[in-house]
Amino acid sequence: MDVILGIDIGGSTTKIVGLRDSGEVISMLRVRAEDQITSLYGALGNYLTSSRLSLSDVRRIVLTGVGSSYAEGDIYGLPTCQVDEFSASAAGALALSGQDSGVVVTMGTGTAFLWADRNGTVEHLCGSGIGGGTLGGLCRKLVDMERFGQIKRLAEQGDLGRVDLTIKDISKNAAATLDPDMTAANFGNLAEDATPADLAAGVVNLVLQAIGTMTVLACKCKNANTVILTGSMTTLSQVKPNFEAFERLYGIRYIVPESATFATAIGAGLWSLQKART
Repeated sequence: MDVILGIDIGGSTTKIVGLRDSGEVISMLRVRAEDQITSLYGALGNYLTSSRLSLSDVRRIVLTGVGSSYAEGDIYGLPTCQVDEFSASAAGALALSGQDSGVVVTMGTGTAFLWADRNGTVEHLCGSGIGGGTLGGLCRKLVDMERFGQIKRLAEQGDLGRVDLTIKDISKNAAATLDPDMTAANFGNLAEDATPADLAAGVVNLVLQAIGTMTVLACKCKNANTVILTGSMTTLSQVKPNFEAFERLYGIRYIVPESATFATAIGAGLWSLQKART
């Protein structure tokens, strides 16, 4: 078997994807570790074992992500190269979404906003410190919980009405273009007896709405109306209703492709395949 491994080494998790020479995804795996090198080798060993592959099955390893700068030389003697995270994210987002161009949003520890097209254009529009790291940090302080899966489950049980101030709370005659249930102020209506679930829901809402607002500005910057969302936070149940509200208000189309969590790792492998063919 001739396998290309795309490995996205992030700030808190490492994602690894195996690709065939055709670009077909074989399987995907995510591991969490505080140290990037430990995470890299742990993910690689775990992936090979769980996929029943050996080192001899691997043709090339392609590294990307913020943690890839800590890796030097060939991994286990296998040809190893690196691709910048923006190029990998763009390649993965376009391939998974089937789009020719669009604003690509990578929701990781922080959030990056890119413009990408099939001609190979990748432009970093802006970045934000608001992302998964914000979600974990605030929830650690507010509800003594920082694991993404735990926060995700807790937030689904929360009541935003006990945390956020909505337009209908402050106005009887809101503008016709505004939904009365839209947030007027995150944490602007915080009840004294708000539960941990309410607080977690409020933090999730704050992070997603901040990212959503920045996607609108990114689209205006490029005169675009298509946004491709990637990263682990796309699995939050609140993503769909939040971005549907942005769609109604701003006429922007939001796409969350299948396997969006692994878009950057997939993109790293696809990028290397494209380079090998040119």
